[in-house]
Amino acid sequence: MDFEPTERQVYWRNRVRDFIEAHVRPNMKTYEEQDRAGERWKVLPIVEELKAKAKAQGIWNLFMPPRNDSHHHVDDSFEFEGPGLTNLEYALCAEEMGRIGWASEVFNCSAPDTGNMEVFHRYGTREQKEAWLRPLMNGEIRSAFLMTEPYTASSDATNIETRIERDGDHYVINGRKWWSSGLGDPRCKIAIVMGKTDFSAQRHAQQSMVLMPIDSPGVNIIRHLPVFGYDDAPHGHMEVELVNVRVPVTNMLLGEGRGFEIAQGRLGPGRIHHCMRTIGVAEEALAKMCRRLQEREAFGKPIYKHSVWEERVARARIDIEMTRLLCLKAADMMDKVGNKAAKQEIAMIKVQAPTMALKIIDDAIQAHGGGGVSEDYGLASAYAHQRTLRLADGPDEVHARSIAQMEFAKHAPVPGPTANALRGNHGRAANDGQSFSSGDMGVAR
Repeated sequence: MDFEPTERQVYWRNRVRDFIEAHVRPNMKTYEEQDRAGERWKVLPIVEELKAKAKAQGIWNLFMPPRNDSHHHVDDSFEFEGPGLTNLEYALCAEEMGRIGWASEVFNCSAPDTGNMEVFHRYGTREQKEAWLRPLMNGEIRSAFLMTEPYTASSDATNIETRIERDGDHYVINGRKWWSSGLGDPRCKIAIVMGKTDFSAQRHAQQSMVLMPIDSPGVNIIRHLPVFGYDDAPHGHMEVELVNVRVPVTNMLLGEGRGFEIAQGRLGPGRIHHCMRTIGVAEEALAKMCRRLQEREAFGKPIYKHSVWEERVARARIDIEMTRLLCLKAADMMDKVGNKAAKQEIAMIKVQAPTMALKIIDDAIQAHGGGGVSEDYGLASAYAHQRTLRLADGPDEVHARSIAQMEFAKHAPVPGPTANALRGNHGRAANDGQSFSSGDMGVAR
């Protein structure tokens, strides 16, 4: 196994890293000033300025899959393409973007647009791509993904209740969604909505995805949902009511009943993109922690010389390195054997990455004392965002369940001579009718 980055991986990673250090990091104060001034839901000039620079330098749409991507359902020209980075190559770039929360948008690589653009790219018709993918790839508009609902356990997407009903040349959408990220942005023009077109079909064939322009009559934003008190403006997370929203039948993605198929194609890459960025978040928190510990003294010596902090910093470095390797392994498997074959690795990294980052951010907050829970060091907001990732794109429990089921399948008992020897003459367990020990009860459950 070769752990040395290839020349191409280093080339793209360094271009992103250098741009961030030259243009993004020096403008963090400008970003904060523009963010706090005036109306919350607005376009920030510094972001648009840096987007133009990144686009001019070709550091743009880096997440878009290579041209040999096998998921394409529409064969058209290659004009809707990025630089063609693999998941593994993009992972190193995304880690750099993750170091500063708004850096991803500068390269047109921020969620939910990344996942939505991949959906258009893989499943959209030529007309849908012209109308929505092109302006998204140009960074002219933004988008939203409406899946989660307030009145159902949306971790099981078969519970979704939003209706998408055919009426002549239109579909009529009725339902309520929440945590619709991006709907607060004035540039948000299009949403992908998941709902049910056939409640009587098989469980995973009831759902469909349809394109819904945000300015459609009947799209009513009910309220903004802060995350631990952060409004995440101008992006935002909204609860939205859909009342008899009519869209043309040509707005259906791929076909009725194909919603789960699209969701799997979208969420696999989306989940690992979050994890890639999370490595960068953890690295930034560790760097801040180390600097703080060396700047301050307590009880007669620098704080970093207290053994508890040596242990915490060492643990942080170990956990980052292990998590990065798992993330890169998952990305490499996605490139070589496909998302489906890499589903256990994707699930594992989705559980591990935010958990790892939260522990390091928490230690960094502790190292900063009162400053850590303030707005001065960016640690409180980083914690809020990473805590949210344990719920976003499926809660930890869903991914852990998937990991466990695959593990059980690998080690399923195989009947054989040993098993038969434990059975009676009629094939019943030898201890039928007898009491189990407490240990056996734990296994039996």
